[in-house]
Formats: sequence, C-alpha cells, structure tokens
Amino acid sequence: MVKEVIIETHFPDLNLLKRGKVRDIYEVDGELLIVATDRVSAFDVVMADPIPDKGRILTQISAYWFREMEDLIPHHLISTRVDDYPAPCRKYRDVLEGRSMLVKRADPIPIECVVRGYLAGSGWKEYQQRGEICGVRLPEGLVEAALLPHAIFTPSTKEEVGSHDINITFEEVKERVGEGLAERLREVSLQIYERARRMAEAKGIIIADTKFEFGLRSGELILIDELLTPDSSRFWPAEGYRPGRPQHSFDKQFLRDYLLSISWDKNLPPPPLPPEIVSKTRERYLEALKRLTGKLF
Repeated sequence: MVKEVIIETHFPDLNLLKRGKVRDIYEVDGELLIVATDRVSAFDVVMADPIPDKGRILTQISAYWFREMEDLIPHHLISTRVDDYPAPCRKYRDVLEGRSMLVKRADPIPIECVVRGYLAGSGWKEYQQRGEICGVRLPEGLVEAALLPHAIFTPSTKEEVGSHDINITFEEVKERVGEGLAERLREVSLQIYERARRMAEAKGIIIADTKFEFGLRSGELILIDELLTPDSSRFWPAEGYRPGRPQHSFDKQFLRDYLLSISWDKNLPPPPLPPEIVSKTRERYLEALKRLTGKLF
C-alpha cells in the first residue's frame, strides 16, 4: 500500500542543514536526522516526479545492510525507530516513520568509494575507450556486463547536487586523503562488497557495482549515508543474467534507460516522467527490498 508521497520535508522545530538529491538532513541534539524522501535523481539531476515509497524502501535496505556489516566497520546508524529519537522529532512521526534514520554526526570523506564486480555503466564505456577503469587495467576482449576477474576499486569525486561526479585513480585518492586512509578505504570497500555480493546472490540478486561513503568521527573511520540500495548500486536478477548485453535491473537503471531513449541532454530542467515509468521503477525498488530482506514494509 502506497503511503503519502514525500517530496520535501518541513520541520520548523528542527535545524535543516541540507537538502541532498534524495535526503533532507537535520541537526538534532548534536547528531543528524536523515530523512529519505521520494525524490529520485538520474545522471546527477533530481527528477521533477517522485517515486512513491522510495524513501521508505531505501531506509529499510540501508538499515538491513548496516546491521550485516557492522563487524567489518562501524557505521553511523543509531536507530530507525521514532520512539528512540529526541523529543522534538516525535511530533513529525507520520512523516518520519519508516523513512528516517537517526545517525552519528561525522566529517564526510569527499570520495565516492565505488566497487565494481561486473563491467557496466560508465565503467563499460571507459573500458571500451581505454581498456581500463580509473587507472585499473582490465583484460582485453571483455563484453558488456562481464564478470570481472576480481572486484575493483574505482573511486570518484563527490560533487554537489547538479554536478557530475568525476572518476579518479587510486593515486589521486592518496593525494587527496593520504596514503593510509586511501588504503583503508579501498580495503574495507572491497570487503563489504564481497560479503554483500555473496549474500545477495543467494537471494537471486547480482550486485554488479555499488558505491560507499565514509566519514571520520573522533578520528575513527565509519560508514555513512546509505548502503547497498537500488540508488547506490546496480542490482540485476541472477536468473536473467546474460553477459554481452544490458541487463534487467532492480534499480534506477530502468529510469536511466528511459531518459536515454528520449535523448534528454542530462541538464536542467528534467523531463516529466510518464506514470508507467514511475510505477515500473517503484516495482523494481520493491522487488529489491523483498528479495534482500524478505519483507515489504
């Protein structure tokens, strides 16, 4: 059952810090309240039309993965239960329930930690042009959606809303954050991906690639933002996987494919989304939630 669609939140008693592509972020008692709206972005542009229930789906999938990975690295999630939130938040329960997280505040590291296990998206394009991705040389003769010999770390910059992230090499990551931290980011990103890939494959989902975000809290590296969701990952149904062509997906690739089909120039303003595209995108997000967690709200 679709609940109220939330495009933007307005909580007068709370301190709004930022509206991201999808999330509204508030400061509460020194920590952060992250509210996942139903906004959807594609090619780093926020669409004018929301995807109903999307924020609730992302929140539940992230919470699931944070719990599964906490022995590998600490994370920022404190609670998703409104009853656990500071008192000023509770009057907004109707909006917050199911689509929000109270999290520890941290200093974000300005790197998108992308891990790829399969050749797709911008990685496939870069491979076709140069035979490598972010400076990582790959074997010749690979086809689209091919399983890579091993997962690779292909970082990018983290840009503001409306700007495109830029792929960078590992050497550039070291220059930006220091060698020790860069090595740790690569190591833990690959560890998380490999565990998630095994778990998801057992549930019929191939995680082709994903991106992680990290922050520092009192000098400790922690996972932040979202984790292994259809917004931050490329999910393919294992039963239909066929290398050498684009794959069906449980993520917003369906939306991207539609936008490519109408030759949108990827700049503002975004085109309107037909109802059937909105509905089918929602169905894919719901299928990812159901397969991964065994639950639907």
